Amino acid sequence: MHIEALTETPTEVVVIGGGYAGVMAANRLTQRDDVNVTLVNPRPDFVQRIRLHQAVAGTHTALADYGRVLNQRVRLVVDSVTRIDAANRTAALADGEALRYDYLVYAVGSASSGADVPGLAESGYPIASLEQAKRLKPVLDAQPRSVAVTVVGAGPAGIETAAELAEQGRAVTLVCGGRLGPSLPEKGRASVARHLAKLGVRVVDGAGSVVTAVERDAVRLADGRELPSAITVWAAGFSVPDLAARSGLSTDAVGRLLTDETLTSVDDPRIVAAGDSAAPSGMPLRMSCQSAVQLGPQAAETILARLAGREPAAIDVGFVALCVSLGRRAAVFQMLHKDDTPKNIYIGGRVGARIKEFICRGTVWQLKTEGRKPGKHTWWTKDAERRERVQALGEEALREKALTSR
Repeated sequence: MHIEALTETPTEVVVIGGGYAGVMAANRLTQRDDVNVTLVNPRPDFVQRIRLHQAVAGTHTALADYGRVLNQRVRLVVDSVTRIDAANRTAALADGEALRYDYLVYAVGSASSGADVPGLAESGYPIASLEQAKRLKPVLDAQPRSVAVTVVGAGPAGIETAAELAEQGRAVTLVCGGRLGPSLPEKGRASVARHLAKLGVRVVDGAGSVVTAVERDAVRLADGRELPSAITVWAAGFSVPDLAARSGLSTDAVGRLLTDETLTSVDDPRIVAAGDSAAPSGMPLRMSCQSAVQLGPQAAETILARLAGREPAAIDVGFVALCVSLGRRAAVFQMLHKDDTPKNIYIGGRVGARIKEFICRGTVWQLKTEGRKPGKHTWWTKDAERRERVQALGEEALREKALTSR
């Protein structure tokens, strides 16, 4: 796809979503003085999602001032986009206003999964957003530490939440719905299990540990067991908002915007995606801060290339590690191959905890650096083999994915 460079009047770019990917994209776009950037986000503060388990436990606010992380030329609109009108290039806001755009960055992020689990909406507490964390914290604070708290989810979010609460002396059961730490190799998984045991976390795993219902004072498992639970915390995976699908854009089966390898929508060359809500070539990267801070600037570079009359480059994203905190004094820093598969190397204990905290602080620093010096952020962990995997998938398969997702 090629679009002529727009130089006569300022180019209007609307970025939907003020998370890691959206902020990175917005900041990088300010490299050009003839580009006006509007960032739409439902909250007035930047949320550090990788600290939400700390917000629940009260060990961190998980917030940062947008004044710290956004370039001063980015206009922040605190609102939600209800629909994208690609034909007229407008984004409708909840307050009734419509923002016109020349290009749009779709970076709406991800949300909690499990909406179809009976009783979850009434009796469970998901923690995929700041609002959900704020809803849960006073409930925890109002209960004695001896009450049964069940955390559902065997991935990093579940493990981190269980450990954070157990470190405060709470009676925590972690229900895995399968295997503990499924993305970890044996050594890393064993380290996590040891630390959870030291904190007193009861781990319920295995094929029968899938939660089939959440009740007011218990959770029911697939194998028929009923576990007492005064407070059930839901951290079992992520879904994505349905804005793209509601707007008539092609998505994958999960709802992520379907794009080519330049992050450009298969439907419209003026819509570019980044972060958890993007499915380049129908082969999305793991939903994570690590991929978001790489996809955000690359989405911006796709737009900047078109404005300059150049063909945009294909994405080049790689992974380094998966870091899982285990309270404030321990963590597992699991090394990864660039394609996100684990190496048999990890760093644990207090050293792992220091690395984890450095990473959490470093993500905000990366956003701030890109805001002050747009174009400064670089990424060196590139997965060169992705192009071969995409080529193996083939353009025809990508078109088929687009058609079947409508």
